[in-house]
Amino acid sequence: MSVNEKLQKVLASAGFDSRRAIERAVSAGQVTLNGQRATLGVRVAPGDRIIYQGRSYTVPAMADKETRVLLYNKPEGEICSRQDPDGRNTVFDKLPRLITGRWISVGRLDINTSGLLLFTNDGELANKLMHPSSSIDREYLVRVHGLVTPEVKKALTDGVLLEDGEAKFTDVQESKNNEHANGTNRWFYCTVMEGRNREVRRLWESQDLKVSRLKRVRYGNIFIPSYVRSGQWVELNDKELSDLYKTAGLDAPRKRKFQPKTAQARERNERKLKSAGRRGGNKPRYK
Repeated sequence: MSVNEKLQKVLASAGFDSRRAIERAVSAGQVTLNGQRATLGVRVAPGDRIIYQGRSYTVPAMADKETRVLLYNKPEGEICSRQDPDGRNTVFDKLPRLITGRWISVGRLDINTSGLLLFTNDGELANKLMHPSSSIDREYLVRVHGLVTPEVKKALTDGVLLEDGEAKFTDVQESKNNEHANGTNRWFYCTVMEGRNREVRRLWESQDLKVSRLKRVRYGNIFIPSYVRSGQWVELNDKELSDLYKTAGLDAPRKRKFQPKTAQARERNERKLKSAGRRGGNKPRYK
């Protein structure tokens, strides 16, 4: 973080909200800076204290800000909330601790869906990646019970009217795994360009088909490496991070220099994953 950045950019990067939402909150008098009502365009510096809709935030020094993105392979049975009153496991339980800020989930997966989740400490990046205008592909591997005819595929790619509007897959491809499949359970890859609640399941169900397994395998240009098993995470490197920022329409961050504890934790995790991967074989992160 540089000195004297605009308040809305600082709060968006910290994951409080989108820039536009923050600007509306400032205009509504819901934001204070060092005890005074904030105004649009005001700039902040490290050490300044912001209260945003009742939530406190102290602007960190530049050295404290480490732009990070994790890829997490979510297992079934975990929820995407930070805490659960019923005591169920959440996707945040296994993530490493941040020195400053918090992890922000890029979208959600329901409790019965597994696969790729991205986490970042850059709220602006998260908002851009999730915004419908970004038109970023999300690819899923789905096991469907029932007969999937060419007519069904055409309906799913032409568009189906759901209760919250029209939706469609941009692509549906049968998996090669079906060569060994028995009965009416068959695997398909399908792609959507938005993240509506249970959209993939609802699309298949609109054709009187039942989804028995669902896994997200790609978000934009990011795939799950084969050595990252269910319940494990890996951190994106500088090249992957730069590509992801470009996908979101943002300037890539400067080359990162991590604090010693963070660097050591990242290296330990990479060694552990790659050691297991050598025993089981690796798959590139990019298809």
